[in-house]
Amino acid sequence: MIPALIRWSISNRFLVLLAAVILAGAGIYSVKNTPIDALPDLSDVQVIIKTNYPGQAPQVVEDQVTYPLTTAMLSVPGAVTVRGYSFFGDSYVYVIFDEDTDPYWARSRVLEYLSQVAPTLPDSARPQLGPDATGVGWVYLYALIDRTGQHDLSELRSLQDWFLKYELQTVSGVSEVAALGGMVKQYQVLLDPQKLVAYGVTQQEVEAALKSANQETGGAILELAEREYMVRASGYLESLADFRNVPLRASASGVPVLLGQVATIQLGPEMRRGIAELDGQGEVVGGVVILRSGKNARDTIAAVKTKLDSLKGSLPAGVEVVTTYDRSQLIDRAIDNLSYKLLEEFAVVALVCLIFLWHLRSSLVAIITLPLGILMAFIVMRYQGVNANIMSLGGIAIAIGAMVDAAVVMIENAHKHIEAWKARHPGEPLQGEAHWRVIGEAAAEVGPALFFSLLIITLSFLPVFTLEAQEGRLFGPLAFTKTYAMAAAAGLSITLVPVLMGYWIRGHIPSEQQNPLNRWLIGAYRPVLEWVLAWPKVTLALALLVFLSSLWPLSRLGGEFLPPMDEGDLLYMPSALPGLPASKATQLLQQTNRMILTVPEVARVFGKAGRAETATDPAPLEMFETTVQFKPRDQWRAGMTPEKLIEELDRAVKVPGLSNIWVPPIRNRIDMLATGIKSPIGVKVSGTSLVDIERITRDIEAVAKEVPGVSSALAERLTGGRYVDIQIDRLAAARYGLSIADVQAVVSGAIGGSNIGETVEGLARFPINLRYPKEWRDSPQALRRMPILTPAGQQITLGTVAQVSLTEGPPMLRSENGRLSGWVYVDVRGRDLASTVRELQQRVAERVQLDAGMTVSYSGQFEFLERANARLAWVVPATLLIIFVLLYLTFSRFGEALLIMATLPFALSGGIWLLYWFGFNLSVATGVGFIALAGVSAEFGVIMLLYLKNAWHARVDTGRSGDPALLEAIREGAVLRVRPKVMTVAVIIAGLLPILWGGGAGSEVMKRIAAPMVGGMITAPLMSMLVLPAAYWLMRRQRTQKVRAPQEL
Repeated sequence: MIPALIRWSISNRFLVLLAAVILAGAGIYSVKNTPIDALPDLSDVQVIIKTNYPGQAPQVVEDQVTYPLTTAMLSVPGAVTVRGYSFFGDSYVYVIFDEDTDPYWARSRVLEYLSQVAPTLPDSARPQLGPDATGVGWVYLYALIDRTGQHDLSELRSLQDWFLKYELQTVSGVSEVAALGGMVKQYQVLLDPQKLVAYGVTQQEVEAALKSANQETGGAILELAEREYMVRASGYLESLADFRNVPLRASASGVPVLLGQVATIQLGPEMRRGIAELDGQGEVVGGVVILRSGKNARDTIAAVKTKLDSLKGSLPAGVEVVTTYDRSQLIDRAIDNLSYKLLEEFAVVALVCLIFLWHLRSSLVAIITLPLGILMAFIVMRYQGVNANIMSLGGIAIAIGAMVDAAVVMIENAHKHIEAWKARHPGEPLQGEAHWRVIGEAAAEVGPALFFSLLIITLSFLPVFTLEAQEGRLFGPLAFTKTYAMAAAAGLSITLVPVLMGYWIRGHIPSEQQNPLNRWLIGAYRPVLEWVLAWPKVTLALALLVFLSSLWPLSRLGGEFLPPMDEGDLLYMPSALPGLPASKATQLLQQTNRMILTVPEVARVFGKAGRAETATDPAPLEMFETTVQFKPRDQWRAGMTPEKLIEELDRAVKVPGLSNIWVPPIRNRIDMLATGIKSPIGVKVSGTSLVDIERITRDIEAVAKEVPGVSSALAERLTGGRYVDIQIDRLAAARYGLSIADVQAVVSGAIGGSNIGETVEGLARFPINLRYPKEWRDSPQALRRMPILTPAGQQITLGTVAQVSLTEGPPMLRSENGRLSGWVYVDVRGRDLASTVRELQQRVAERVQLDAGMTVSYSGQFEFLERANARLAWVVPATLLIIFVLLYLTFSRFGEALLIMATLPFALSGGIWLLYWFGFNLSVATGVGFIALAGVSAEFGVIMLLYLKNAWHARVDTGRSGDPALLEAIREGAVLRVRPKVMTVAVIIAGLLPILWGGGAGSEVMKRIAAPMVGGMITAPLMSMLVLPAAYWLMRRQRTQKVRAPQEL
């Protein structure tokens, strides 16, 4: 079939060339329109429900909001995990779905279940869905600063909330713009309880009077003098004087009691749960731009920057917007780095072809198939929705060497055939039909085997497609693009390459002997091969030794899920102890930011404590998230590396009570989403009692600190929150005609303060808050003395009907799938992940005693590593079986297919040694490298065996089938065909070296894929060029003896 296709292509060469031009055009269009990002989007499909429940403690939020929501969401179709977080005044429920769920379908299902449970929630709890964004959606952060000092934090925050936010949300691709830090202006009505009693006014009356005094209405239409006039009655509260003049009630003599007589009215800040700080200079207002799911990150960030530039003129004098995190820098660095690598590879591969073939037009045939194959891969990428990122371009980068293999072998075979034709027809010019016939024969001779060998490389990547979850989303694009590029190369090798060979391989073709490099190769290889054929069994024994020698470095290699990636920016994420007030958090932020800035390489530090106003940020006030931006590399001190920089930052930032954790921003967001853990290893303890959970997590923390390689271990403090408990005495309250609800209204309204409405000032809205002055609520004693007016008009104190005491409780509550959980964060440095976790698991099992109903599970990157290993354990054997079947289809002989399969383990030994040499751990990335190596190494075997078989069959056809003829055939197939074999190795190594030696964004993962391949490229060709001839000699020699025996009888 394949020889027929080659002949068809040659006879319809115009059509083939036209198709190539059309494909090239479509490819260029696809390249220009493919979305670009730094990494594939690794986050899970998730829907977030955020519920505000103002003024309520975490336990109240958990019992009344989070628990009903999480249990309802457990039955949503496709939901895998439901995580609940209960903070002071806020509940977050994360519903994480199966990876192939459509995000908008998931949102509609969550809404459906939410509508069933919403009526059972308290009146003041308002659940809403978070943005349609992924976990890695935080693509751009900025800060608003005022250089003149004329605008306070509340004015800057109003600018962010009512101007910038809405302008930026109109940008295509932006899902949400969240405010962070600053102060929200609030009208505060401070009631004097003694004056309330004196005038006989209750708190509820004040609330009702304020609501009725702050509204506008219309009175339809009047017709005056043939004109229509719309009627409106004003009534919004616009100033402090308006508030003071709100009438509460009239006395018997008709004198009104005004709000100003029983309360002080002032402007102040609303209570906040998020703080932003810039460069240790003091508080600022921040903004977070969150990318909509599936949109082009680079284009969106560019549009946001353009929008901000256009808004500069609309900002008040002295106010400016400063960028504090910008992912497009990483995207540009990563894409530029890989594009440069691709060009380097092109150049090196072209040079190798030129040196070996010693003929410019011939090497052009091979070189032209490269860009065309890549453009074809881009067409499928765009159609499939795979964006251009480190991984998808990396797939093309590791395929480049192997893509030209087929073309190289075919061209070399054409040279050989032309040489042979000229030897048979001396003095005759090779032209016209004869020329095309020779080219067709040369292509048809090696075409089928080459096509199958490229198919083997293509299919050897099947295991990567079966990876699930994060590792699947990370390496999927790489596997897709490598597969498409190889499939395109396989297709081109039997269609376009024969046509281009016919046009370009003409005129004087230098013979192999004229090239000094080829002469040297043949001279060096011949004596080695003679020795191998003299001692075939010794050769096989030596090969076995080489393989066995690689078991030692293999046992020394550690394991990790993914190598740490240098994203250019860094996050500093310490956790303070719970119960931290906003004032202290601000002070600590400023202190740590100043310490970070003492390191000379740091350009800017943007600190965040607590959470931004978005559902994608469930952070308690004691959790810091500081974005550290570095100066360009050329401004760093000599010899400074990202690893050394983290060590120096670690030494620079020393604050008692804060344990340092440094993580890359994107990596961290992904981990926190997938497992809720902000460190490489997390231990989750689930149960029903917080006290028991806390005891176990403390025990695990102590055990973890003793494990070698653990740089920090921190158990979450589950009972570190401080509480003022007010226990109402039901009987005492009943004596005064008060219900529990009446007393609780005083507690929540008078002490806690409740927002009862908002003022309308142009486009802005500001809350109105009602509560008692500070001196009535600043200590347990003051609370006990707080006056309450009974329905009968008596004045009593809160202490009469309730007990007030100070206690400890949970600062926040987490739950997973409806069960309370406590977490231990473990950070690892200087040791691989897999062995650290194994030792940790062993020690925890030996030394930590669990109670009934409690479970311990290990999470974080370790969870992904385990899942990937389990998947690869059965997929890799399945792939080997596929390769075997393809080999059998190529050679139609069981023994020969088995022979090539047997050389695969030897080929891998070079990869293992090189990994050990570089000090890389085994990870999913190195696994992908080994899978790629297996395919290429099988291809080498196919090419070698193809030449041996062709040479042997040529002799059998002339009636020579003895051992001398076999040896001669092996010498011809191996030695005289050394050029194409060395060329295939050379182009693959040439294609991989720029990746292995290069640096830059994304190189950490790419190096680990390239290392096993380069190492294997040293052992695999040795196996195919030495071990295969020896094995073939042994296999065939025995056969020829068996064949001869009956004839001798």
